[in-house]
Amino acid sequence: MRTQHQQKNDQLYVLLISVHGLIRGEQLELGVDADTGGQCTYVLDLARALAEHPQVGKVELMTRLIEDPNISPDYSLPQEQLSEKARIIRFPCGPKRYMRKETLWPHLDQMVDRCLHYLRQQGRLPDVIHSHYADAGYVGRQLSMLLGIPLIHTGHSLGKPKQERLLSSGRKAANIEKQFNFERRIAEEEALIQHASMIVTSTRQEVELQYGMYSQPDLKRFRVIPPGTDTSRFSPPGRRPISDTVEHSINRFLENPKKPMILCICRPEVRKNIKGLVAAYANNQALQKRANLVLVAGSRENIRELEKSQAAVLNDLLLDIDSYDLWGKVAIPKNHAQEDVPEMYRMAAKSRGIFINAAFTEPFGLTLLEAGACGLPVIAPDDGGPRDILTNCHHGLLVDTLSSEAIGEALLSALTDKARWRKWAKNGVLNVKRHYTWEGHVSKYVKEVNALLRKQRKNLRKQQIALHSGKSTIPLAQHAFITDIDNTLLGNRAGHEALVEWLIANGSYTVFGIATGRPLESAIDILRKNRIPIPDVLITSVGSEIHYGIRQIPDIGWANHIRHLWRRDDVLKAMQEVPGIRLQAPENQREFKISYVVDPKKMPGTDKISQHLRGHGLHAQVIYSHGEFLDILPIRASKGHAIRYLSYKWGLPLTNFLVSGDSGNDIEMLIGDTMAVVVGNYSEDLSHLKGIPRIYFAEATHANGILEGMQHYKFGKPISKDHGGTPDHKSETVVEGA
Repeated sequence: MRTQHQQKNDQLYVLLISVHGLIRGEQLELGVDADTGGQCTYVLDLARALAEHPQVGKVELMTRLIEDPNISPDYSLPQEQLSEKARIIRFPCGPKRYMRKETLWPHLDQMVDRCLHYLRQQGRLPDVIHSHYADAGYVGRQLSMLLGIPLIHTGHSLGKPKQERLLSSGRKAANIEKQFNFERRIAEEEALIQHASMIVTSTRQEVELQYGMYSQPDLKRFRVIPPGTDTSRFSPPGRRPISDTVEHSINRFLENPKKPMILCICRPEVRKNIKGLVAAYANNQALQKRANLVLVAGSRENIRELEKSQAAVLNDLLLDIDSYDLWGKVAIPKNHAQEDVPEMYRMAAKSRGIFINAAFTEPFGLTLLEAGACGLPVIAPDDGGPRDILTNCHHGLLVDTLSSEAIGEALLSALTDKARWRKWAKNGVLNVKRHYTWEGHVSKYVKEVNALLRKQRKNLRKQQIALHSGKSTIPLAQHAFITDIDNTLLGNRAGHEALVEWLIANGSYTVFGIATGRPLESAIDILRKNRIPIPDVLITSVGSEIHYGIRQIPDIGWANHIRHLWRRDDVLKAMQEVPGIRLQAPENQREFKISYVVDPKKMPGTDKISQHLRGHGLHAQVIYSHGEFLDILPIRASKGHAIRYLSYKWGLPLTNFLVSGDSGNDIEMLIGDTMAVVVGNYSEDLSHLKGIPRIYFAEATHANGILEGMQHYKFGKPISKDHGGTPDHKSETVVEGA
């Protein structure tokens, strides 16, 4: 007979990640800003529904912990229980205050590190990681690569289609890049498409047209699983009266509140086309006589205090209402709670009104399902998700939302034909339950996850054994010190001799490691020549190899981990087409590293090289450093990934690692939760890291800069002599590799 513990371990453990927005279990503040909308509802409903499935034992929704006096203290709770098997876990990420998603990108490595710490303390790793939106995708992809766990991703909205729409509307490229950080977002979406084991979409159109804008998406990894609707909340109007509070919030604006309602619920964003809807209503006198227009455009206390884009939309809205003289016919309630939304749908249905989504484009359209479940017919864009929804539910009309005249005609037609209205209302209630329930969504989801795990089990088992077999021979230590060699550890003889003294004084409880662009043999040779003790751990060839101690024992698990999708010969062939590069000497080439010397004037940018490789169906990291070296590595290999892998393997928190470097190939290991030291002789490609927490820029150069950084962080036992003022003595060694 199986024990309860065995049964629990047989059940799925799903880690959901949704980094941005205000996420809590009750009373979601939907529409408070552009980041707190349908995605927040989606992930919460998915978490709860997954936890109800008999094959799921544990669901955790990871999000950002926020401490901000301007928002509820609910978002500062490290944990929040959603149900018996589901909970929200929150980790600090960047500044304590609430931040919009576009500004979070520089801080996401902290989220990766915090999650690694948390997972290390659990008795069991997740079976799958499921990220939502590109920022969470970055976090999920890092975790997936470090831990060997399959990644599922849901984009919700994609950067390329949004960028294209904004450019076509006349916005300047530089301005939208500054506002939306599209370059970083789109690059991450490209990486996610290549890495994710499964990509969940809501519609086939999303796969074909939206993901189709990206480089070579593998259609076999896409699964169309439409989200559900909570029919316990969204249901037709019954005998129970509508909430007085909701009625008053709308009726107080209207001269004749008994007329049918044209209801629109959306965030105040340009793409939601509220302006076009108001114009459609204003220019159709018959429509004005027939119905009132109710615009629920987020929540606001003071428009002046909203972010610029939202304030601009709402200012335009108020000016248009005044310009068209629609006062008394248009309601624009200031605030609404999450529980008010179903009541608004029911109020509109009771008035024999209509719901409209007037957006220019709609990836899915969850509000169309919510309205339908409440017996409220809909008008929706003839684009994206609404096509699938109305094909299944038959509860309204599709319209070209680029034409305000067409919107007005569709609304009037829908409100005029009473028999058709009743048919649509009935269809919505029946067909939403038939096609769009969370129970149905989760049933298909779990089936797909189990198929994915069966397919990958053999490969994953090898990776997990490699990750967890045999504790390292490195003694259990309290701290780790990892440094680059050239121009960091070496370059000032007196400085590195002083650092050797520090290593001797601290060796009993501190792991000493190097992370270098040099191949292993070259690293060992240069360390011996300079009388540096052989490190406990050697991360070499720009993070593509890990070895241990004087016996140079290779970490086979790391090699298995980074071998994923690496096609060395094909990469070499494709790189022959790139101008301005020349292969380095054979001794600098490795199984997992291809190294070049470059002519900066002729070589294209690293983004162009990455794009070129993706165009050949290849997956690789491109690392440029010192203005003269280019390294091509497996997608999972880098100094930063190697250090995080070791942190997990040893069970030593990244906060206990002190790392030091001087150039671009050190960036990944310098950012995050480590104690990072940039030596005084750093190259310009590290300048942008200034001001980031836990990155200390030393004044002293080379090893003296490391010692200065150790003193700054109070790291280890200090040595007796002060070497900070020792003049530089240039090393006679020659840099090999980047």
